[in-house]
Order: sequence, then structure tokens, then C-alpha cells
Amino acid sequence: MTIKTMDDFARSCGVSRPTLSRYFDDPSSVKPVTRKRIEDALSASDYRPNLYARNLNRKRTRNVGILVPVITDPFYAEMVNRLELLVRGEGYWPIVISSHGLPDLEAEAVNTLLSLKAAGAIIAPLGLSSEPGIFEKLRESIPIVYFDTFIEGDTPFIGNNNAQSVATIVDYLCRSGEPPAYFDIPHVNHNSGERLASYVATMEAFGFEPVVFGATESYGWDFERMGYEQTDAMIAAGTLPGRTILCANDRLAFGAMAAAHSRGLRIGRRSDSDLRIAAHDDHPLSRYTCPPLTTMAQDFTAMARSSVDTLLSMLDEDNDTKQVVARKIILDGTLVMRQSA
Repeated sequence: MTIKTMDDFARSCGVSRPTLSRYFDDPSSVKPVTRKRIEDALSASDYRPNLYARNLNRKRTRNVGILVPVITDPFYAEMVNRLELLVRGEGYWPIVISSHGLPDLEAEAVNTLLSLKAAGAIIAPLGLSSEPGIFEKLRESIPIVYFDTFIEGDTPFIGNNNAQSVATIVDYLCRSGEPPAYFDIPHVNHNSGERLASYVATMEAFGFEPVVFGATESYGWDFERMGYEQTDAMIAAGTLPGRTILCANDRLAFGAMAAAHSRGLRIGRRSDSDLRIAAHDDHPLSRYTCPPLTTMAQDFTAMARSSVDTLLSMLDEDNDTKQVVARKIILDGTLVMRQSA
């Protein structure tokens, strides 16, 4: 007998189609003797169900969207890795989409999730450049949770406590050497402005004059290039504003460190070093720079787990989701002291 469909397979192993469907949804939901019959039949045949097609035929699928601005960013790559595993562990199928930093592709991603009938979505929006109302449109159809940054409103959000984390690293840099100048980035989302504000407030609280530099008028996500080009130009012109630099994120620091090295400057906290460089995020590659980067670590584990748990609570039909809608979880960062500062 040629087995092409689930009906064919159900007849071949002597079970009903509904029973077979329950098995593929949850093997423990059928009797052990029936489960063994199905599994023996699977082992003896080359039949495999098209779970993706079955998913789309449901009124509410087991698909969960994961949308990020740039999949090549080490921070988002690490978060996607963790979110995928957690979502799969809860019995859902992750659908990962990157908007590549472009508002029109972000809007397209939202329409894609709707067409795939996703049960819900975990989203790091572009932020300030996101198409107005695009996520409200999505939220009208499915539960969504923001992580890392957010769009104004009462959608649940899990993110970093930028006021605490930047204040912590500024305090460390001021106590351990020359107060830092702040290397800013284009304000692509709320994180950029929050980190700058915390730097300024903390420096003023310590009695130091804040020093902020960096080209921030343009929108863009290629932070390594920005860090390299701007640092290289300032070193060449002799306008680098101090011997301690706090970069807005690790990717910016990667570029700044490469430029300093190419100009023959020694980076580190030794007495014979020319420059201290520190940053924020603790990207997975930060420990492998030369020298290893001192930074503020975001809590990847808690951010991923809280994002998934919040979405699952909204998907739970027995849960009072009104208690979840306004929920915000703000996670403190941890200082990671390495050799760069």
C-alpha cells in the first residue's frame, strides 16, 4: 500500500484519523498500546506527516513568531537562539524573521505572521522608525510581547534597566581612572536615549562634566563601521575627547577598538595603556576582542525566559490576560570587568 496521506497511514496501522492526529499533537494523549502501534508503523514506513500544513489548517496554530531588527547583531542572534529553544520546549514552532533594519520589511514581516496564523509573537521592534500602527494591527489579531525595546502603549515589555546599568559602569570607570566620555550612536530605539540620559545624570551626580560625541543624526545599524570611522578620524585629527571612552553598545566598541589598534594605541587598564574602552550589552563576542571588552551584561537568560513565559500566559485561555497587558519586566545589568578598561 502506497502511503501518501495521513488517512492512508491511519488505515495502515489500524487507528482512526482523530487518534493519529492526537498522537502527532501529543504522543502521551493516546493509550500506550496505541502509541506503540503508531510508532512501530512509523519505523516500518517512510511516512512523515506534514506538520507545517497541519498547523496551518488549525484555527489557531502552534506557530510563534520571533521578529528582530538585525539577525546578524550578536545580541539578537543570542536572543533568537534562546527564544527558539524555549518556544520549541513549550511545544510551539518558532518562525524567525529579520526586518534587516528596514521599516517596510518589518511591516511585511507582520503581514507574514498574520498569513501564517501565528498563535503569538515575541518582537524586538525597530523602534523609532517602525511604521506607525503596524504592531497595533498585529496585536488586534494575536498576543504579542516586546523585548529589548518597545513601541509606546501597554503591550507587555521585557527589557534592560538602562538607568541602572549605565550608572553602574560610569561609577566603575570614574572610580578606577579618568571619567569617561560617551560615544553615542544613532537613536534607533528607546535604549539609545535612555543610556545617554543615564550617562549624563550619573556624571553630573559625581560632579563631572558630561562629554558626549559621535554622529547620531543618521539612522543606521552598522555600528562597527561607525565606531571605526569616527574613532579613526578623531585619532588622526587629535580630537579624541579623553583617555576613557564608554561606548553606547559593544558593536560600536568593536569598531573603536579596531581603529585604536590600527593607529598603534594600546587599549587597557595597565599604567602604560593609551586608552580605556568600555561598553554595554556583553555580546557573545565581547570576551574575544583584544583585549577582552569590559562591559555591562544584559541578562539574556531572564529576558528570553520572561518573554516566553509572558506570551504563554497570554495564550492560556484560562488566564485573565487583562492582568498581563500592562506588565513590564525591567532587568538589571551586571558589570563584567575585563582587560579593556
